[in-house]
Amino acid sequence: MLTKFLQSLSDLWRSQQGRFSLSLMDRYIGGELIPPFIFSVGLVSSLGVAIGYLSDLANKVVESDLPLIQALEILLLKVPEFTAYALPISVMLTTLLTYGRLSNDSELIALRACGVSLYRIIAPALVFSLLVTGITFVFSELVVPGANYQATSILVKYLKEEHPFWQNKDIFYPDYEEVDLPNGETVKRLKYLFYAEKFDGQHMKTLTILEWIGTNLNKIVVSDSATWNSRENTWDFFDGTIYKLAPDASYRDMSPFKHCQLALAKAPFEFALQSRDPYEMNVIQAQQYMKLLRMIGDEKNLRTFQVRIQQKLAFPFICVVFGLVGSVLGVRPQQMGRATSFGFSVVIIFTYYVLGFIIGSLGLIGIISPFMAAWLPNFLGLGMGYWLLYHFAKS
Repeated sequence: MLTKFLQSLSDLWRSQQGRFSLSLMDRYIGGELIPPFIFSVGLVSSLGVAIGYLSDLANKVVESDLPLIQALEILLLKVPEFTAYALPISVMLTTLLTYGRLSNDSELIALRACGVSLYRIIAPALVFSLLVTGITFVFSELVVPGANYQATSILVKYLKEEHPFWQNKDIFYPDYEEVDLPNGETVKRLKYLFYAEKFDGQHMKTLTILEWIGTNLNKIVVSDSATWNSRENTWDFFDGTIYKLAPDASYRDMSPFKHCQLALAKAPFEFALQSRDPYEMNVIQAQQYMKLLRMIGDEKNLRTFQVRIQQKLAFPFICVVFGLVGSVLGVRPQQMGRATSFGFSVVIIFTYYVLGFIIGSLGLIGIISPFMAAWLPNFLGLGMGYWLLYHFAKS
């Protein structure tokens, strides 16, 4: 029953308080979990890098003339991402192997004959999976986004690759203002339109800015380059012309300039500077970028980031799901060798990730909420794991 399961976790937690002492069983099972986990992380992350990225990187070296030094740097930068993916998979493989061996050697039978419940037996595996969950979250937030961003930066620099979220060319930023109509309704009205042909991380190149006053186009600014002046909180424009228009949209005045400061919002610069793939941002960076997406009304990318943020929060808890399912399947009283355990893990993990992909896609197209798109696979996995635990505990 669920109350027994929760009570066993509570008993284990209390046993670790005070002098931080663990029972002999906890120390034994914990010691059995650590070696195969370390081996599994190394194996799975190495296979992930080799299968998932090495072939593509080799093609870039041969066909696109990517320098070998930069290719090796990219390969090293991709290791953290595949290590983060390997941590949950390793929890599954580790618990399945460890509890499978304990079951095959009749050690679990001895424990149960001494009155230890199945809930209590798998509690060390759940605590272990919770620890790995914390490690996965910290690793995914502090290491992986920066490494992925650096890898993409190298590809952009040396191969001029285009990426959908990177704003290094054709920066288009509309700025709106809210207007109260006489009937009490509030609407958004275009205030100015900002366009730059290129962005090198500091300077905008070949700019055109359209400014409205009310519903009338008031000013057009054309400039060769511009940059944000952080000391004076204004834009510095260079080598351009300001065209002023009359209320009837006819030409009124022209003012060429070598250097001109315009009091426009910093948002276009931040939009271009912060633009990254969701997997190249941590949660805080993604939330800040979402504010800019809301300002410009980009609902499609906003929805993508909402789903991805929830998935980044939900992803580490896959460790708990895999820890529960792996330990429960491992305690079955039947022979299960390492090859069988590995094959069984592959099937479960593949099924889980396919389910996650399908449910995540439903979130991206708006059929379900971002929260459910990210967390529903975890809820289903925990439900299945607990059902198996309850079923085996009764047998």
